[in-house]
This record gives sequence, structure tokens and C-alpha cells, in this order.
Amino acid sequence: MIKKLLPYAKEYKWYTILAPLFIVCEVILEVSIPRIMANIVDIGIPNKNLNYITNMGILMIIMAVMSLFFGAMAARLSSIASTGFAKEVRKGLFHKIQDFSFKNMDKFSTASLVTRLTTDVNHAQITFMMMIRMMIRAPLMFIMATFMSISLNARLSTVILIAIPILGISLFVIAKNAYPKFRVMLEKYDKLNSVVQENLIAIRVVKAFVRSDYENEKFCDTANQVRETQVRAERIVIWNWPIMQFVMYSCMLAVSWFGGNLIITGDMQPGELMGFISYITQILVSLMMIAMAFVMFVITRASLTRIREVFEEEVDIKEKSQDSISEVKDGSISFNNVSFSYLGNKDNLILQNINFSINSGESIGIIGGTGSGKTTLVQLIPRLYDVTEGSIQVAGVDVKDYSLTHLRNAVAMVLQKNVLFSGTIRENLKWGNENASDDQIIEACKAAQAHDFIMSFPDGYDTMLEQGGVNVSGGQKQRLCIARALLKSPKIIILDDSTSAVDTTTDSKIREALRSTDLFSKISKNLSAEKITTIIIAQRITSVMDADRIIVMDDGKIVAIGTHESLLETNDIYREVYESQQKGVVA
Repeated sequence: MIKKLLPYAKEYKWYTILAPLFIVCEVILEVSIPRIMANIVDIGIPNKNLNYITNMGILMIIMAVMSLFFGAMAARLSSIASTGFAKEVRKGLFHKIQDFSFKNMDKFSTASLVTRLTTDVNHAQITFMMMIRMMIRAPLMFIMATFMSISLNARLSTVILIAIPILGISLFVIAKNAYPKFRVMLEKYDKLNSVVQENLIAIRVVKAFVRSDYENEKFCDTANQVRETQVRAERIVIWNWPIMQFVMYSCMLAVSWFGGNLIITGDMQPGELMGFISYITQILVSLMMIAMAFVMFVITRASLTRIREVFEEEVDIKEKSQDSISEVKDGSISFNNVSFSYLGNKDNLILQNINFSINSGESIGIIGGTGSGKTTLVQLIPRLYDVTEGSIQVAGVDVKDYSLTHLRNAVAMVLQKNVLFSGTIRENLKWGNENASDDQIIEACKAAQAHDFIMSFPDGYDTMLEQGGVNVSGGQKQRLCIARALLKSPKIIILDDSTSAVDTTTDSKIREALRSTDLFSKISKNLSAEKITTIIIAQRITSVMDADRIIVMDDGKIVAIGTHESLLETNDIYREVYESQQKGVVA
């Protein structure tokens, strides 16, 4: 799995290449030092050759300093490479998520994607560092130290040959049992993040309903589930260290015992035993490093699987790469036998056999009960979802033939859930048009009935908004979102219940501004009111009664289309809603 992520280290390839080279130099020097020490003990000291001892001692110091330098450089380069690798993986994940359709986003929860971008990528970063550092150093040291120990005494080296299989089998058993538990642990992390996110977003509701105790209990329960899964996973992994220590100390005892007997019998010199013990220590330390890396790989395997799921998720909304049309000529819309299901299941359709046409510049109202499919219907126009059956045309062209960028730039949509970003009001409005002048911004805000309340703030258009626009009211937020959409100068404007939080007088003024013949000519020289198609979804009939036509929806179907007056005469659903709202009672 890690191989699929290696291309993200391309920008840092020289750091990735140089770090192992420095490690090779460090290991060669480190492995050479015990042999020199053995020669000092066995040659220099017995012969009382002070000159030999001094020269070999200076050589050992030089080699130790150089080994330290190479090790420090390897650590620095591997850190740069691994952090850069993590940055590129996160960027790749984020770009992939930006390409997701609403359907793809529905598959992954927000909390899960956050965990994958943070915790899972951190695991991948640590593993990458181990690959270019520890997994180069440990095997190389193991091989070289083993070769040097055999060259000192082949018979004594058989101790290691017995220890290695014991360690290998133990690691295999640990990894096999630990992986599924770490996978569950990461899923619990997703749930924990979801609980925290939900609580922080809805903190005002929590306080208003005095539900802090309930939320605390829910958080503690989720946190305990994370802890319990961690304990179950770690309970298996912790066996790695005691097994490693048992093998290490058993080897040391065996080497000391058999090595001491060899010295007594004259088959081995004291210096050779000292060097042999140093090499055994290096071998065991390298095995311990491999064991640590192995445990980290077990944890990371679960994270890499989750990262891979995002990268391999097939984006269901695609555009033609070469023949995509880049210009939307007008705001005419045509639905032709359109049916839709969120799951793509034709037996569970949300919309069924939708057929209607809208002329460019026409004002259309859509009304219907909760769950009737109003929002789903308009989300198909800019291809936030793709139709399951049938086709949708904008300006006489199938929406699938347009470039997604140009299609969505031609459609301004104010969603039910109004979203503002941290920054000034001006910065938020420029999401509609980053090059908008102050005059254009003011005209759009006046049309959206937002200019007056903006100017009531001490800093006016430079007023800072908190994340999500929590420091403005719901109605103010809606009006800012409408102004932002107007600045886009689109061919089609969709207002999805976007005036529900404003009073009827303000609602009326916004609709009047949208019908103004000079509004869009003030915002953009290339537009006039006749060219703009307006679609208004509302619960209040007063918000749509002056539209050119009104579409009545029920249970995913269009049950009537007509003017306000004709629907009052011919459609029972529309008449009942109208009468209930006028009289203030449920019919």
C-alpha cells in the first residue's frame, strides 16, 4: 500500500535518497569500531605498544565523530523528507476530496475525512521516516554485525541463529492479531471526532436546551470506547518489548557463558569476546529496531487502508476532458424524463419522471411538503448530483457536456444551510466575484437588503466574521449569502428556502430587487434582468406567488405547474397550503 503513496515523495526525492546514503556511512563506521577495540585489547595492551594503542584510539574517536555527523545528517534529511511526504499526501487527499460529488461526500463522514487527513497521515509519515531511516539502518547493521561476529567466532554466532526464528514467529503472531483491532480503533476515532464536531457546531443549541450533562456523558462514553479499543490493541502489541528483551538478555547470557569457556580453553581472546559482545548488542538492537518498525507498520497498515479508500474512491461526476463546452449561453432549463436516487437504485427513486422546461429569464417558484424532493431537484442543475435516468439541459445543451467549472459558474445557488467563512464580510462576498469592485459589492448587498445592517457595524464591510458566521443572525447570514450569489453574475439563480429567516417585508424587497431591470446591469455590464433565470424554493406561498410559474411537488413528483391564480383554482394541495397560511390554521 505504501508503494501507491511513494509518488507523493517525488518533490523530496533527493532528501529521500541522501538520508539512506548517510545511514550506510554511519553504520559502516559504527560496525568497524568494535573490531578496532578488540585489536587494542588483544594486540596493543599485551604487547604494551603505546603507539599502536594511541593511533587506534584516535582512529576510533575520528570514526565515532564521523558516525555521529552522518547520523545527525540522516536524521535531518529523513525528517525533511517525511514531513514533506506527509504534506503532499494531505494535499493530494484534500484535492481528491474537492473533486468529490455530494454522493461521494455522503459515503464518508466529515469526521472520518478529518481523521484520515490528520491521524492517518501522521502514521504514514512516521512509517515513511522508518522506511528511509530505521529500515535501512537496522537490516544493514544486522547483516554487517552478523558478518563481523562470524569472522570473530563462527561457533559462538550460532546463538543468534536460534534467537532469530523465535523473534520472527512472535512478531508474526502479534501483527496478525493486532491489525484488526487497530482498524476498529481508528473507526472509533472517527466517531469521537464526529461527536466533538457536532457538539461544537451546535454549542448554542446545547446551552439553550441545558444539555451539557447529556453531551458530556455522550463524549465520555465515546472517549471510553476509544480507550477500550486502544487497550485491546496495545494489550497485544506490548508483548513485543518483553519478548525482545527476553531474547536479548538470553543471548547475552549465552554469549558470556560460552565465550568465557572459550577464553578458558584458549580458543578465544578477551578482546575478541569484548568485540563479539558489542556485535551481539548491535545485532539485538537492530532486531529491536526492526520489531519497533514492525509494530508501527501494523498500526499504519490500518491507516494506509483508510487513506487508500479516499484515493481510490471513484468520483461519479466526471466531465469530458476535451470536448466539454465552456460557455453557457442563457438560463433556459429543460428536464426530460428525469428520475433520481441517491443510491442509484431505480427501485428507490427520490424523483420520478420529472418533465418541464424553463425559459431564459423566467421566474419559477417551487413549493411542496418536506421530503417532496424540491432541493434534490435543483441540485441536479449544477450537477451536484447526476440524474439516475433521463437528462437535463441548460441553454439547450446536456449538463454533462459542459465543463463543470463553467456550468457551476453559470449557476448561483443559495443553499438551505447558509455557510460563511472566517474573514471579513468583504472577503466572504468576494467568493461570488473575487474581482468585484466596491460599487458592485454595495449594489449586490442593497439588492439582498444587507447593506443597511452591514453599515450599522463599526467596521462596515471590513467587519470580521467568525467561522460559520456565528456572530451574525440567521437572517443576516441569509442576506449575505444572497448578495454573494448575486455578485457571481450568473445565468441562473437558485434560492433554496433562503429567505426563511427574514421577515415578509424584507423577503418582498429581495424579490422586487431580483425583478429589477437594472439590478444586474449595475453588478455586471454583461447582464440584464431579462437574461437571468430565477428559481425560488419556499415554504411561504407569499415568497413565490408573484413568480411567472409555480411548480407544486409531492412525493418526488410534479403534481401541478401554473400561476398563483390558476393553481388556486385547479390544485387542492396548493389551495390547502395557501388557505392554511392565510388563516393561520391547518386545513
